[in-house]
Amino acid sequence: MGESTGRTLDFVQSLERGLAVIRAFDAEHSQLTLSEVARITGLTRAAARRFLITLVELGYVRTDGRLFALRPRILELGYAYLSSLTLPEVALPHMEALVAQVNESCSVSVLDGDEVVYVARVSTHRIMTVAISVGTRLPAYATSMGRVLLAAQPKEWLDDYLARAELKPITPRTIVDPEKLRAALKRIHSRGFALVDQELEEGLRSLAVPVHDTDGAVVAAMNVSARASRGSSEAIRKELLPPLREAARHIEEDIRGGPSPQTLAR
Repeated sequence: MGESTGRTLDFVQSLERGLAVIRAFDAEHSQLTLSEVARITGLTRAAARRFLITLVELGYVRTDGRLFALRPRILELGYAYLSSLTLPEVALPHMEALVAQVNESCSVSVLDGDEVVYVARVSTHRIMTVAISVGTRLPAYATSMGRVLLAAQPKEWLDDYLARAELKPITPRTIVDPEKLRAALKRIHSRGFALVDQELEEGLRSLAVPVHDTDGAVVAAMNVSARASRGSSEAIRKELLPPLREAARHIEEDIRGGPSPQTLAR
């Protein structure tokens, strides 16, 4: 068997046949009889029946005694793959779509100590004097993504951070008072977004939203940056926040493995 097919001796043919039974179902064949499954897969009726009954008992297939169909639990197999993807792989397609829509650069970062680390970035044109790329680290207190991530931290952690952090004025607009920063973080936590107006660099505004994992915890932040000449802070918020939130929502759906099984089962 191994020489004729190129398969190793460790190849499990029964697993191959079980997956073939699952793949027999598709949009055009959502319900199949035992004979149809056997015909599509090339299995004998007896073998097809054993695989189908096993899948029924495992909760992946349902039957009314004659017809068989996949159950929503089959999505677990796809969720396992999607959940194994790294955040940048999941986020990049949605970031690219967002950049094409708003024509502004987009980044995703995570919190590492007192800094944010860029883990994904899609640029349109360079609008910052500091070159930003994957791996770039910036102080969390002066960035929109950093503030989103700080605002999501437990109170005890935030108290410790505000007590130890050196809040240096990167521009004349940078918040350097710990209590003013605390108040800003409280507003961000309440509103679900951060808008930093020329605190990291003169002439640059940045808008960020959180990205949640399957448990609802904030695991990353996503932003778009725009030149101040694009419009006022309020104009930029109104124009860019809805598509930014929509992109983050799509990323979260991919992290969860797509729409909920309840939705798909309808």
